[in-house]
Amino acid sequence: MSILVPGTDNPWKARIAFLAFAGGLLALPGLLGSPGDVRQWAEWLCYAMVAVGLDVAWGYGGMLALGQGLFFGLGAYAMGMHLSLEQVPDGSLPSFMSLYSDYTELPALWRPFQSFWASAAVAVLLPMVIAGLLGLLVFKRRIRGPFFAILTQATAVIFALVLIGNLKLTAGFNGLTGFTTIFGRNKYAPGTNRWLFQIAAVGLLVVLAVAMKVVRSRYGKLLVATRDSEDRVRFLGYDPALVKTVGFMIAAGMAGLAGAVAAPVFGIVSPGQFDYLPSILMVCWVAVGGRGTLWGAVLGALVVNWIRVTVSSSRPDDWLYLQGLLFVVVLAFMPGGVAGALRSWWAWLASAVAGRLGTRRTAMAPAVEPLGETA
Repeated sequence: MSILVPGTDNPWKARIAFLAFAGGLLALPGLLGSPGDVRQWAEWLCYAMVAVGLDVAWGYGGMLALGQGLFFGLGAYAMGMHLSLEQVPDGSLPSFMSLYSDYTELPALWRPFQSFWASAAVAVLLPMVIAGLLGLLVFKRRIRGPFFAILTQATAVIFALVLIGNLKLTAGFNGLTGFTTIFGRNKYAPGTNRWLFQIAAVGLLVVLAVAMKVVRSRYGKLLVATRDSEDRVRFLGYDPALVKTVGFMIAAGMAGLAGAVAAPVFGIVSPGQFDYLPSILMVCWVAVGGRGTLWGAVLGALVVNWIRVTVSSSRPDDWLYLQGLLFVVVLAFMPGGVAGALRSWWAWLASAVAGRLGTRRTAMAPAVEPLGETA
């Protein structure tokens, strides 16, 4: 069984590992104790959801998407709009519209977000639709590699600029704030942070389970084959553009779900959270944890953000330098990330143990004299 990729050789091992992870995750708030720490970990679990989706696209599909902040932001704004409407009586305008606009009634764009289920559906489906249209447009023209990465990064920048430029509809650079109630619960109630953590934990488990199902399916094998050789996949009768577009859509949907869960956890939804810099950090999480492992993506998101908070609290000016150094070291000396390094170490240890046992059996085996010729 591979380290950090439990049960890839045995479905039952995978199920046991997944259940063990779920049990540990749901028990974590009791170990943390502090409500602030619980909320912090809920935020990191949202980041881990994004990392898992990005790993499907990049690790298994070879699509280096530097614009996942776009899809994360779409999900967050969809749920943030619902939370903004939750703070005011039915039919009333959010507080920022009263300040920055001359609207007398709720704009048509905002009306569907009065419903929680409509907001949740938009948070997941809208990123998938945009990713599908963008993917077909790009992959049909065989745009890939750094050109695809730059294009996706540009979409994240454009998204942030659109949000900032529409002050009357999106509150501009200030973002959506003032979420004193969250789905009918008081934000400052003692159990709210734990409740949000549980939502984030369930979201991560759902995303992880879907990703595992995808990468182990026939489509997952086709996605990896497309990553390794598009021409060979095309020769076999498949359309690589369609295969990659579906993978890109799955990653976008997971990022949108993560954003919807993150909106109440953050307590604020602003453009600066979703532009090009956060999108690059998302790639860093997957690179550090290990591409093409899923579990490595989760580990990378949690570890990198834990280091960020730990270092920033004591040496806030040094974190950016450490982050860049960490990324360079991983790419230069551990291209497989932490998961790849642990797998290599595990393989070396297993080989050494097997060799030692083989040598011992040879030494303990009784000598057999060759049969001589009979006269």
